[in-house]
This record gives sequence, structure tokens and C-alpha cells, in this order.
Amino acid sequence: MTEHAITVQQTARPHGFPTAEQFTFVESTIPDPAVGTALVENLYWSVDPYHRQMMDGAPGGFALNAPLEGRALGRVVASRAPELTEGEIVFHRQGWRTHSVVRPEEIRKLPRFAGVPLTAYLSVLGGTGLTAYVGLTRIARLREGDDLFVSAAAGGVGVATGRFARLLGAGRLVGSAGSAAKVDHLTREVGYDAAFDYHDGPAAEMLAKAAPDGIDVFVDNVGGEQLAAAVGALREFGRIVRIGTISRYNTPDAPSPHFNYSDIVEKSLRMEGFLVRNYGELQDQLYEFAVPHLQSGRLALDQTVVDGFEHIVDAFLGMLRGENTGKIIVRDHA
Repeated sequence: MTEHAITVQQTARPHGFPTAEQFTFVESTIPDPAVGTALVENLYWSVDPYHRQMMDGAPGGFALNAPLEGRALGRVVASRAPELTEGEIVFHRQGWRTHSVVRPEEIRKLPRFAGVPLTAYLSVLGGTGLTAYVGLTRIARLREGDDLFVSAAAGGVGVATGRFARLLGAGRLVGSAGSAAKVDHLTREVGYDAAFDYHDGPAAEMLAKAAPDGIDVFVDNVGGEQLAAAVGALREFGRIVRIGTISRYNTPDAPSPHFNYSDIVEKSLRMEGFLVRNYGELQDQLYEFAVPHLQSGRLALDQTVVDGFEHIVDAFLGMLRGENTGKIIVRDHA
């Protein structure tokens, strides 16, 4: 165990893109667990797009000069709670710190599956995978043969969506990404039939070229111009799954997308957003679906791993800049 506990705290609100100077690392004595709690030494941390929204000071967001929250995996190193055993690996949401004191109701014990690495519980078996699974099965109500367009398709949720959709029998898969290398990864490795770099021209034109016969489902992680393009490309009874609006996180004053609103009525389209925290009861169902495919090799882990807790802020900012492919995870040196 390290000699000190370290937490990451936000010190200022960003105006546009956040900077490393708006965070600080605070060192303290390793806490002792009170009766009914346990001390967890964290091993892996998740940095996610929703953290950017939490930086702005909205209700439920990050408080200034206080430890931040986030998904993490850690080992119980001292316990004063009978339900938590020393040496056990647990999932919790008190991340962005090296050590966390947790109550039994704040953790999830992890089932261990042969051949499945721990990092999977922060990617395809964690909130990232659950978001993709809920979006496809509950919101889009994906049917075999449905043609999909996924924005930010090379990010954690986008890659999981593409791989899950393929396993669920989707038809043509089209994705957008932010570089030629990511486009190549989507088509060569993930199973997308076509992909385009959204920097290369108008989204509507590139989507029309990639999906000339239209689409049935749009899984939207971006919003903006790509949302407008998808509305035009959707067929009758098409569905839009709204997961995020990363195109506006750092540019809140950007104009809203313009599209033909009559398309919503004339094509009987449905648009629905969701928060994955409201679907925690599907966690075991996600395991049942994804674990056999992980074990057989049909489902790959697309992860960008950053070594060292001291790099967690850099990993977060890099994720916002699109430097990762798949889920980005920070790993302890040990």
C-alpha cells in the first residue's frame, strides 16, 4: 500500500475546454475505516465524457475543492464491515482518488469469469457496455437486420455499440470518428461496414454516401450536425437513441442543429434519451449476454490504458480531445 492517500479535486470552473490547471492533486493520510465501512485501495479508474458536464457546477455536479467521483475498481485492504472481505475486488463510484472508504451499499461485488480481465468491468461489462446494451435493446429495440449509424463510433460506447449490434444481428453498420486511423480501426477491427471522418465534409453528404439506402437506428453520442444528418437519413419508423452531446460539452454556445422537423412526423420517428444509472437492474443481463462472447473471442476489448494515477487528468483531457480508441482506463503502476 502507498504511504499517502491522494485525491483529485477541481479548483475552477472551465470556460470552454478544460485545462490541467483546473485540477489539483491533494495528499493526505490514508483514512481509517469507521465501523460499518471498508478501506479500498484503488487499482483502475474510468474517465468518462459525463465528467465534463459535471465540471460546470450544475446540481449534482462536481463541487470545487472536494474529491471528485468516478467509476473505479479496488481491493479491500481493511474492513470493519462483515459484508466486505479483505482482499476482495469491488466496483464503486468514489474514484479519482487512490483510496476510498466505502459502505457495503456503495459497492458492487464482481463475479469472476474465466479469461475475463478486470478492466472489462470498466468497459464492456461496466457502465460503458451497459450504456450500449440499454441503448440497443431497450431504447432502439433493435431488430435483426436493422441498419445503424453510430456517432463517435470509436469511443468507448461507440465501439461497444458496434460490437454488440453485430452480435445482435444488425444489418449495415456505419460509424463516424475523428481521424483516418479511427475510421480504419472501425472497419478493419470492430466490424463496421463503413465509416467516415466527420472533419472531411458535411455530415449529411458523408452519411448519404456511407448509407445510400438510409438507416433504421441512430445511436447518438455527439448531437449537432450529425444528429441533423441522421434525421434526414432515417427511414420510416426510425429510432434515435440519445446518449450524449459531446459536440457541445466544450462549446455550449454553438448553434443547435437545423433539420426538417416535419421529418419527425412524416416518417414517424422516435427520439429517446436515457441515463444508464436508471438501468442498473440489467447488469446481470449484460453479463449473460457479453461474457460468453468475451470468453469465445467473438467480443474484443477495445481499450486505451494509461499507466499511473498521476496521469488521470491527462487521460481525461485526452479522452475529450479524442486521443483514445475504445474505452480509456487508468491503471495503477502496481
